[in-house]
Amino acid sequence: MIQLAHISKIYRFGDTVTEALRDVSLTIEQGEFTAIMGASGSGKTTLLNILGCMDTATSGSYVLDHTNITQLKAAELDKVRRHRITFVFQNFALMDRYSAYDNIELPLLNQKLPHAERRKRVLQTARQLGIESQLGKLPRQMSGGQQQRTAIARALVSGADIILADEPTGALDKKTGIELMEILTRLNAEGKTVILVTHDADVAGYADRILTISDGELVE
Repeated sequence: MIQLAHISKIYRFGDTVTEALRDVSLTIEQGEFTAIMGASGSGKTTLLNILGCMDTATSGSYVLDHTNITQLKAAELDKVRRHRITFVFQNFALMDRYSAYDNIELPLLNQKLPHAERRKRVLQTARQLGIESQLGKLPRQMSGGQQQRTAIARALVSGADIILADEPTGALDKKTGIELMEILTRLNAEGKTVILVTHDADVAGYADRILTISDGELVE
């Protein structure tokens, strides 16, 4: 499904040059659960952002299902982000002034679906994650676990088959973190491709494969 070949990423700030990724090559099969471990500043979030089409590589190629992502124009990249790939963030990234329902519905507005179809998908996804009773609440009225489930529901509602998770348990207590990882494991068993970055070995242990990144270089 995913093939990275000799990916490098260089950031330039004035006279300062930082090589965030260095000659990274990686293959991820459809339905695989992959964890990428590394210390802060190792390049793991940069790698995740490139996989999620939120950032572009300085050099190298990224092929997703026979499509060379590195050759796509902005509008084509946006289409890939809307339909193929979704993110789960550490800080939930929910809109504080909107209800859980509105937060979950947001990706569907970009797809210009009819109201009835949007409502059907939101309710189905909320039911799947056990948060139907929370749909009318604002994020501040929910627990951390409920907020994270809402964030996952928002990620799933678009139907994307690749889930990218950036330190998804970082803001959760241990019990809620375990519940989250069990949800991701179940979604993977249902066919979703899951790629997460973490510095926590216990979290990485849920994956089928663990990769380590250090100073921008990736190793098995």
